Amino acid sequence: MAATLRPETMYGQTNCFILPEGEYGLFEMKNGEFFIMSERAAKHMAYQERTKVDREYPCLAKVTGNDLMGKKVKSPLTSYEFVHLLPLPTILMDKGTGIVTSVPSDSPDDFAMLRDLQTKQGLREKLNVKEEWVASFEPIPIIEIPGMGNLSAKFAVEGLKIQSHKDAKLLKEAKEKCY
Repeated sequence: MAATLRPETMYGQTNCFILPEGEYGLFEMKNGEFFIMSERAAKHMAYQERTKVDREYPCLAKVTGNDLMGKKVKSPLTSYEFVHLLPLPTILMDKGTGIVTSVPSDSPDDFAMLRDLQTKQGLREKLNVKEEWVASFEPIPIIEIPGMGNLSAKFAVEGLKIQSHKDAKLLKEAKEKCY
C-alpha cells in the first residue's frame, strides 16, 4: 500500500520506492484485501475502520524491503502495465506507509533517484537493483508548469546541475521550485 500526498500525480507513476532495511508487515483489511505496509500505517488504518476488525491490526507476516525489491506491482492509474519496487534509502517508516509512489516527472527526488539507478551501474550493484527493473521506465508528463514545461523535475534537476540523488540541499531547492 503506497502513500502519497499528491494523488493527482498517480498518473505519472513509474515505480514505488521502499526502504531496503525497512520492516513491513502483511495486514488484512476489510473486503478480504491484504496490504503490505509499515506497522504504524496498519495501526492508523485500524483506527480508521479499514482493517478486518476495527482497532485491531495483527501482522500476518513480516518482510523486509530487501524481500520486496524488484517485485512487480499494479498501479491502476499509470500507463505502465506494472511498476517495480525499488530502493530509496531516505524513506521514513514512521511517515505514510513506508512505501512511496514515484513520479519522476514532477518530483526532483524521484527523478534524481530513477536517473541514478538507470545510469550508475555501481549504484545498482550496491542496492541490488537489476537493470531491467529501471531501463525502460521514463517520466510521464502530467502537469504543465509555466516556464518549466511538463517535466518540471527534470527541468529543475538539470537547471541546478544536480549530479546525484544525494545532493540534498540542491534537491530541496528543486522541490521548492516544482511544488
